[in-house]
Amino acid sequence: MYKNFTLADKLLFASALLSLVYSEVLFFNGDTTAAIFIGIWVPSILGFGIYLKLLKGDKK
Repeated sequence: MYKNFTLADKLLFASALLSLVYSEVLFFNGDTTAAIFIGIWVPSILGFGIYLKLLKGDKK
């Protein structure tokens, strides 16, 4: 299953996961405004990854 993932896919997924974890750490440490701001990045990063996949698929 993971053989179909490219390096870019893995990096985008890792960055989304790291931003989610960092957002939760900030939230539980009391900095809720920054946590919400960084938490909004997760769907944006994943959406950008989907966009790149769609562009790559059009070229084939």
